[in-house]
Amino acid sequence: MKKVSALLISGFSISLLVSGCQQNTTKSANAATTNEAQTNDTKTGDSKPLEEVRIGLQSSGALVYLRESKLLEKSLEKSGIKVNWVQFQSGPPMLEALNTNNIDFGTTGDTPPIFAQAAGSNLVYVAYEKPSPQSEAVIVPANSTLKSVAELKGKSVAVTKGSSANYTLLKALERDKLSFADIDVKYLQPSDARAAFESGKLDAWTVWEPYLSSAKIELKARVLTDATGLKPNNTSFYLASTDFAQKHPDVVKDIVKAIDEADKAITADPVTFSKMIQKVTNLKPDVALASVKSRNYGVNYITDDIIQAQQQEADTFYKNKLLPKQIQVKDIVWYPPK
Repeated sequence: MKKVSALLISGFSISLLVSGCQQNTTKSANAATTNEAQTNDTKTGDSKPLEEVRIGLQSSGALVYLRESKLLEKSLEKSGIKVNWVQFQSGPPMLEALNTNNIDFGTTGDTPPIFAQAAGSNLVYVAYEKPSPQSEAVIVPANSTLKSVAELKGKSVAVTKGSSANYTLLKALERDKLSFADIDVKYLQPSDARAAFESGKLDAWTVWEPYLSSAKIELKARVLTDATGLKPNNTSFYLASTDFAQKHPDVVKDIVKAIDEADKAITADPVTFSKMIQKVTNLKPDVALASVKSRNYGVNYITDDIIQAQQQEADTFYKNKLLPKQIQVKDIVWYPPK
């Protein structure tokens, strides 16, 4: 089982070297020059038409709806822009793809952008979904005798390093006067963690949807705690590469508008969306529907409150020596042009 820590260390180290050559590209999401702001949005800096937008997505959320419904393709068709969808298992590798310009836009939980910013990655916050604290949890096997997070001391707990679940676990431990030093943490991607959890090699697993509903329904896993009361920013963020957001603000706005349409459709008809999730993940119908219903849907551009919550999270990781340096979240927030 390959640890995610190795991926983050190598991937984000490369990011840091790249960002050193790019100097100030990540210092401010709105530092585009006047010329860039006035450039026709379907053009790039060298005046070539924008032919394609590459979007990273995971196995749940509004972007899955967009891909399956072709809503975004219909929206961008008038500009002659095609959409290329790229699937990822978790947030950290998706943000590495953003940083290296292999995708233009993507979605992750709250934690991956914090680690990416600390590594100097070339990305900006664009928007976020309504928080869904029930969509992430610390779980134990059905036959476990553990009944509280406090009992995890000395136990093996899997989590994907740099993921939103990473912060949920940290806050859950803090609430019960524990730290990462008190547990045997196993940094695993969800597929590897699921295999280890199912085979009895783990005492607990901290994970998000749809993996959470799958474990609860199929494995009868029990929840020790979800993210309720632990963090106000348990949400999905939409991010773009800095260059793409600066050069194509109207395309970014079109994407967010399409996401808003998707969120409204999901809220109105979760069953239809669960069938889309089932199609792309091979989840059982009841698992797919439970996963869809565990989330709140509604996209907004970045607000001061969400910046504050992200900053608190970044400071907590730094205080616990899990983040290599302090960051200012507000430095990489993109705002739509008026």
